[in-house]
Amino acid sequence: MKVLIVDDHPLIREGLSHVLLELDSRAEVIEAEDASAALAAAERHRDLFLILLDLSVPGAQHLSLLKALRERREEVAVVVLSATDDPGIVKEAIDAGAMGFISKRSNTSLIVNALRLVLDGGIYVPPQALATLAPGALPAQPHDEAADGDNARVLRQLGITVRQAQVLGLLVQGKPTKAIARELDLAENTVKTHIASILRLLNCTNRTQALFVLSRLGVRLPGLIDQPQRAGAPSP
Repeated sequence: MKVLIVDDHPLIREGLSHVLLELDSRAEVIEAEDASAALAAAERHRDLFLILLDLSVPGAQHLSLLKALRERREEVAVVVLSATDDPGIVKEAIDAGAMGFISKRSNTSLIVNALRLVLDGGIYVPPQALATLAPGALPAQPHDEAADGDNARVLRQLGITVRQAQVLGLLVQGKPTKAIARELDLAENTVKTHIASILRLLNCTNRTQALFVLSRLGVRLPGLIDQPQRAGAPSP
Protein backbone atom coordinates (compact mmCIF):
# COMPACT_ATOMS: atom_id res chain seq x y z
CA MET A 1 0.00 0.00 0.00
CA LYS A 2 1.52 3.31 -1.10
CA VAL A 3 0.47 6.40 0.84
CA LEU A 4 1.23 10.07 0.22
CA ILE A 5 1.55 12.20 3.36
CA VAL A 6 1.22 15.93 2.70
CA ASP A 7 2.30 17.99 5.71
CA ASP A 8 4.92 20.69 6.24
CA HIS A 9 5.99 19.43 9.68
CA PRO A 10 8.64 16.65 9.57
CA LEU A 11 7.63 15.33 12.99
CA ILE A 12 4.01 14.95 11.88
CA ARG A 13 5.09 13.09 8.74
CA GLU A 14 7.34 10.83 10.79
CA GLY A 15 4.59 10.12 13.32
CA LEU A 16 2.06 9.32 10.60
CA SER A 17 4.56 7.00 8.93
CA HIS A 18 4.71 4.96 12.14
CA VAL A 19 0.91 4.97 12.37
CA LEU A 20 0.67 3.64 8.82
CA LEU A 21 3.03 0.79 9.67
CA GLU A 22 0.58 -0.23 12.38
CA LEU A 23 -2.11 -0.21 9.73
CA ASP A 24 -0.04 -2.13 7.18
CA SER A 25 3.50 -3.33 7.88
CA ARG A 26 4.21 -3.15 4.14
CA ALA A 27 3.04 0.44 3.75
CA GLU A 28 5.26 2.57 1.52
CA VAL A 29 5.20 6.25 2.45
CA ILE A 30 5.77 9.15 0.06
CA GLU A 31 6.18 12.59 1.65
CA ALA A 32 5.42 16.10 0.42
CA GLU A 33 5.75 19.34 2.38
CA ASP A 34 3.90 21.78 0.14
CA ALA A 35 1.21 21.96 -2.54
CA SER A 36 3.48 21.77 -5.57
CA ALA A 37 5.37 18.76 -4.19
CA ALA A 38 2.07 17.06 -3.37
CA LEU A 39 0.69 17.51 -6.88
CA ALA A 40 3.96 16.35 -8.42
CA ALA A 41 4.04 13.24 -6.21
CA ALA A 42 0.41 12.45 -7.00
CA GLU A 43 1.20 12.58 -10.71
CA ARG A 44 4.45 10.64 -10.42
CA HIS A 45 3.17 7.79 -8.24
CA ARG A 46 0.28 6.36 -10.22
CA ASP A 47 -0.15 3.47 -7.77
CA LEU A 48 -1.08 5.63 -4.79
CA PHE A 49 -3.67 4.04 -2.54
CA LEU A 50 -4.31 6.84 -0.06
CA ILE A 51 -3.46 10.51 0.51
CA LEU A 52 -3.24 12.04 3.99
CA LEU A 53 -3.56 15.79 3.60
CA ASP A 54 -3.01 18.84 5.80
CA LEU A 55 -5.12 21.58 4.20
CA SER A 56 -2.78 24.38 5.29
CA VAL A 57 0.53 23.38 3.72
CA PRO A 58 2.46 26.14 1.89
CA GLY A 59 0.99 26.87 -1.53
CA ALA A 60 -2.52 25.71 -0.56
CA GLN A 61 -5.45 28.04 -0.01
CA HIS A 62 -8.25 26.63 2.13
CA LEU A 63 -9.55 23.62 0.10
CA SER A 64 -7.63 24.33 -3.10
CA LEU A 65 -5.18 21.44 -2.77
CA LEU A 66 -7.87 18.96 -1.76
CA LYS A 67 -9.92 19.92 -4.80
CA ALA A 68 -6.89 19.73 -7.11
CA LEU A 69 -5.95 16.27 -5.84
CA ARG A 70 -9.52 15.00 -6.19
CA GLU A 71 -9.69 16.38 -9.72
CA ARG A 72 -6.37 14.87 -10.82
CA ARG A 73 -6.49 11.58 -8.90
CA GLU A 74 -10.19 10.92 -8.47
CA GLU A 75 -9.60 7.21 -7.82
CA VAL A 76 -7.42 7.83 -4.74
CA ALA A 77 -9.06 8.34 -1.34
CA VAL A 78 -8.03 11.57 0.41
CA VAL A 79 -8.23 11.91 4.20
CA VAL A 80 -7.79 15.35 5.72
CA LEU A 81 -5.59 15.68 8.81
CA SER A 82 -6.20 18.98 10.55
CA ALA A 83 -5.30 20.86 13.70
CA THR A 84 -8.97 21.78 13.97
CA ASP A 85 -12.18 19.78 13.81
CA ASP A 86 -14.44 22.78 13.31
CA PRO A 87 -17.76 21.40 11.94
CA GLY A 88 -17.86 24.00 9.18
CA ILE A 89 -14.44 22.99 7.85
CA VAL A 90 -15.32 19.31 8.21
CA LYS A 91 -18.45 19.85 6.13
CA GLU A 92 -16.59 21.78 3.44
CA ALA A 93 -13.88 19.11 3.20
CA ILE A 94 -16.36 16.25 2.91
CA ASP A 95 -18.35 18.23 0.34
CA ALA A 96 -15.12 18.69 -1.62
CA GLY A 97 -14.56 14.94 -1.79
CA ALA A 98 -12.55 14.00 1.30
CA MET A 99 -13.25 10.46 2.50
CA GLY A 100 -12.38 11.32 6.06
CA PHE A 101 -11.45 14.15 8.41
CA ILE A 102 -9.17 13.39 11.35
CA SER A 103 -7.99 15.80 14.03
CA LYS A 104 -4.24 15.83 14.63
CA ARG A 105 -5.07 15.72 18.33
CA SER A 106 -6.42 12.18 17.88
CA ASN A 107 -4.56 9.29 19.46
CA THR A 108 -2.93 6.58 17.40
CA SER A 109 -5.71 4.07 17.97
CA LEU A 110 -8.37 6.45 16.69
CA ILE A 111 -6.32 7.36 13.61
CA VAL A 112 -5.71 3.70 12.78
CA ASN A 113 -9.38 2.80 13.19
CA ALA A 114 -10.49 5.82 11.15
CA LEU A 115 -8.13 4.89 8.32
CA ARG A 116 -9.28 1.27 8.45
CA LEU A 117 -12.84 2.49 8.01
CA VAL A 118 -11.85 4.60 4.99
CA LEU A 119 -9.85 1.74 3.44
CA ASP A 120 -12.91 -0.48 3.94
CA GLY A 121 -14.92 1.98 1.89
CA GLY A 122 -16.42 4.05 4.70
CA ILE A 123 -16.21 7.76 5.44
CA TYR A 124 -14.87 8.98 8.76
CA VAL A 125 -16.29 12.13 10.35
CA PRO A 126 -15.29 13.19 13.89
CA PRO A 127 -18.13 12.28 16.29
CA GLN A 128 -18.28 15.81 17.70
CA ALA A 129 -18.63 17.29 14.21
CA LEU A 130 -21.17 14.64 13.22
CA ALA A 131 -23.26 15.39 16.28
CA THR A 132 -23.21 19.12 15.52
CA LEU A 133 -23.92 18.87 11.81
CA ALA A 134 -26.44 16.05 11.93
CA PRO A 135 -27.82 15.20 15.39
CA GLY A 136 -28.75 11.54 15.61
CA ALA A 137 -26.63 10.46 12.64
CA LEU A 138 -24.71 7.22 12.94
CA PRO A 139 -21.12 6.68 11.72
CA ALA A 140 -20.50 4.40 8.76
CA GLN A 141 -19.95 0.77 9.66
CA PRO A 142 -17.52 -1.78 8.18
CA HIS A 143 -18.86 -3.54 5.14
CA ASP A 144 -21.36 -6.31 5.78
CA GLU A 145 -22.46 -8.43 2.84
CA ALA A 146 -25.84 -9.12 4.47
CA ALA A 147 -26.54 -5.39 4.62
CA ASP A 148 -26.46 -4.95 0.84
CA GLY A 149 -30.02 -6.21 0.47
CA ASP A 150 -31.15 -3.77 3.17
CA ASN A 151 -29.43 -0.96 1.29
CA ALA A 152 -31.35 -1.82 -1.86
CA ARG A 153 -34.63 -2.02 0.07
CA VAL A 154 -34.15 1.39 1.71
CA LEU A 155 -33.18 3.01 -1.59
CA ARG A 156 -36.24 1.53 -3.31
CA GLN A 157 -38.47 2.84 -0.53
CA LEU A 158 -37.00 6.29 -1.09
CA GLY A 159 -37.85 6.05 -4.79
CA ILE A 160 -34.21 5.85 -5.89
CA THR A 161 -33.80 3.84 -9.09
CA VAL A 162 -31.00 1.37 -9.83
CA ARG A 163 -29.25 3.91 -12.06
CA GLN A 164 -29.61 6.61 -9.42
CA ALA A 165 -28.19 4.17 -6.85
CA GLN A 166 -25.18 3.71 -9.11
CA VAL A 167 -24.72 7.48 -9.32
CA LEU A 168 -25.21 7.80 -5.56
CA GLY A 169 -22.60 5.12 -4.89
CA LEU A 170 -20.01 7.10 -6.86
CA LEU A 171 -21.15 10.42 -5.39
CA VAL A 172 -20.57 9.01 -1.90
CA GLN A 173 -16.99 8.26 -2.94
CA GLY A 174 -16.52 11.98 -3.59
CA LYS A 175 -16.16 11.56 -7.34
CA PRO A 176 -16.89 14.66 -9.42
CA THR A 177 -19.69 14.73 -11.98
CA LYS A 178 -17.33 14.22 -14.92
CA ALA A 179 -15.82 11.11 -13.36
CA ILE A 180 -19.25 9.65 -12.60
CA ALA A 181 -20.35 10.30 -16.17
CA ARG A 182 -17.24 8.62 -17.55
CA GLU A 183 -17.49 5.58 -15.27
CA LEU A 184 -21.18 4.98 -15.99
CA ASP A 185 -20.93 5.99 -19.66
CA LEU A 186 -23.51 8.74 -19.28
CA ALA A 187 -23.74 12.31 -20.46
CA GLU A 188 -22.60 14.78 -17.80
CA ASN A 189 -25.96 16.56 -17.90
CA THR A 190 -27.69 13.22 -17.29
CA VAL A 191 -25.55 12.66 -14.20
CA LYS A 192 -26.38 16.16 -12.96
CA THR A 193 -30.07 15.41 -13.42
CA HIS A 194 -29.74 12.15 -11.47
CA ILE A 195 -27.85 13.91 -8.66
CA ALA A 196 -30.51 16.62 -8.44
CA SER A 197 -33.21 13.95 -8.24
CA ILE A 198 -31.31 11.99 -5.59
CA LEU A 199 -30.78 15.05 -3.40
CA ARG A 200 -34.46 15.95 -3.75
CA LEU A 201 -35.52 12.43 -2.73
CA LEU A 202 -33.16 12.57 0.26
CA ASN A 203 -34.40 16.09 1.08
CA CYS A 204 -30.89 17.53 1.15
CA THR A 205 -28.75 19.92 -0.87
CA ASN A 206 -25.22 18.49 -0.93
CA ARG A 207 -23.07 15.38 -0.56
CA THR A 208 -22.38 15.84 3.14
CA GLN A 209 -26.06 16.09 4.00
CA ALA A 210 -26.71 13.04 1.82
CA LEU A 211 -24.12 11.07 3.81
CA PHE A 212 -25.78 12.04 7.07
CA VAL A 213 -29.26 11.17 5.80
CA LEU A 214 -28.11 7.77 4.57
CA SER A 215 -26.38 7.16 7.88
CA ARG A 216 -29.55 7.96 9.85
CA LEU A 217 -31.52 5.63 7.59
CA GLY A 218 -29.10 2.81 8.38
CA VAL A 219 -27.66 2.56 4.85
CA ARG A 220 -24.16 1.15 5.19
CA LEU A 221 -21.90 3.39 3.18
CA PRO A 222 -19.35 0.73 2.07
CA GLY A 223 -22.24 -1.38 0.80
CA LEU A 224 -23.59 1.62 -1.05
CA ILE A 225 -20.17 2.34 -2.55
CA ASP A 226 -20.20 -1.22 -3.89
CA GLN A 227 -23.63 -0.60 -5.41
CA PRO A 228 -22.41 0.29 -8.94
CA GLN A 229 -20.62 -3.03 -9.22
CA ARG A 230 -23.38 -5.03 -7.50
CA ALA A 231 -26.36 -3.52 -9.27
CA GLY A 232 -28.03 -5.48 -11.99
CA ALA A 233 -28.91 -4.18 -15.42
CA PRO A 234 -28.79 -0.39 -15.19
CA SER A 235 -31.87 1.74 -15.61
CA PRO A 236 -31.68 4.76 -17.87
